[in-house]
Amino acid sequence: MSQSTATHPQTAKSAAAKPATSKPAQAKPQADPAPALTTDDEKAIYALGLSISRSISQFDLTPAELDILKRALTDAAVGKPAEDIQTWGPKIQSLANQRGARVAQRQKDASAAYVQKAAAESGAVKTASGLVYRELTAGTGASPQAGDTVRVNYRGTLVDGTEFDSSYKRNQPAEFALNGVIPCWTEGLQHMKVGGKAQLVCPSDLAYGDQGRPGIPPGATLIFEIELLDIPGANTTR
Repeated sequence: MSQSTATHPQTAKSAAAKPATSKPAQAKPQADPAPALTTDDEKAIYALGLSISRSISQFDLTPAELDILKRALTDAAVGKPAEDIQTWGPKIQSLANQRGARVAQRQKDASAAYVQKAAAESGAVKTASGLVYRELTAGTGASPQAGDTVRVNYRGTLVDGTEFDSSYKRNQPAEFALNGVIPCWTEGLQHMKVGGKAQLVCPSDLAYGDQGRPGIPPGATLIFEIELLDIPGANTTR
């Protein structure tokens, strides 16, 4: 038999002697939605915030630390900083190095399984450098050499699918000298032929290493889908 407060005398007596501590759950008040951005200035300032966020990604800030950052911006805006930048500013780089190393190791650990899976896909080739190359569409034109300039369309993502760059979104192909880009591109594009499309999986040591870039965490493996459109100025009889 259930010993509920409604049917069991001793339980009922205890309940009468001691106020109940449980209360019906109350819905938390909903926060007001952020106001819509309507003017060009408002949208540009919002973009400024996004840019700042990308530039500080290597600091791996916690929510509490983000609150401190917001406080600093507010204090600086009113000219009343709580700490002296001359004293603490020189320590920013050492903090960036420490946090960046932490992010890089986490990224490498998370990427290892992805690279292994990519290398096992049908048609994928893992080169001696660690690059994973997979042809998506065969090209019929010439192949570039390391000193060539290439014209391409491409999309770059992190292993979690986050897109960090895309010529498609700019609606304009990009041109790069192959001896001036990340090693993954220098090597990978030489496997392609004009008119072809390929996927390059680039471990961090073939991309931006432990330094990262705005929008690209330190130690990140990068995935590119690349269409080789042309090799401007190249001898097409190669």
